[in-house]
Amino acid sequence: MDRKGGGKRRTGEDALQKGAHHDAWGAEGTFLLQTPEKRELNQYWYSPHTIATLVKEIEEHAKKAAFLSTPSVFFSLKDPGLKSGSCIFDVDTQWESLPNFVKWNFNQPQHIDESYHHVFDYIVIDPPFVTPEVWIKYAEAARLLLRDDGKIILSTILENAELLKQILHVEPQLFDPSIPHLVYQYAFFTNYKPTYLSSPNPEISMD
Repeated sequence: MDRKGGGKRRTGEDALQKGAHHDAWGAEGTFLLQTPEKRELNQYWYSPHTIATLVKEIEEHAKKAAFLSTPSVFFSLKDPGLKSGSCIFDVDTQWESLPNFVKWNFNQPQHIDESYHHVFDYIVIDPPFVTPEVWIKYAEAARLLLRDDGKIILSTILENAELLKQILHVEPQLFDPSIPHLVYQYAFFTNYKPTYLSSPNPEISMD
């Protein structure tokens, strides 16, 4: 994902580059080991610890979730009921044979079948770009997919905070994501009080 547009450099520990024990990673480690990032699609995966924290947060609050451009999180879900009832919306067709996969291009945000409109109580978003134009398109899709009382979690640079507050009513949280191969530091934003994102991520240096 092309994260141009600012943000702090990531200075936390890189679990993928510092020899973390792969057998301790669980489902998130399986995805990371089996799914190389595709730079032509601007894919940059979260760290194992960040994915595991997101999975706990999502499984605490969601019954049926939509994952927009967040395959590393969707495929790391541990709750079989939540996973079977949720969908991954992505342009990467390597998963197109799976029943939960919906091919979706953010440049056509409203090209989503009506059967998916307003049926999800939770949405996870991590676009390949940080520009306002792209976020406006993702917000369009989010409004189509979410129920009226739906919860949102997303990641991007802090510089987008005011825009995201206006279009999706989200606020930044204390737990920042670690993204090992990305030079910019991201933040998580939610439109509700989260359970597992209220303390800093130990992977991220505050220096």
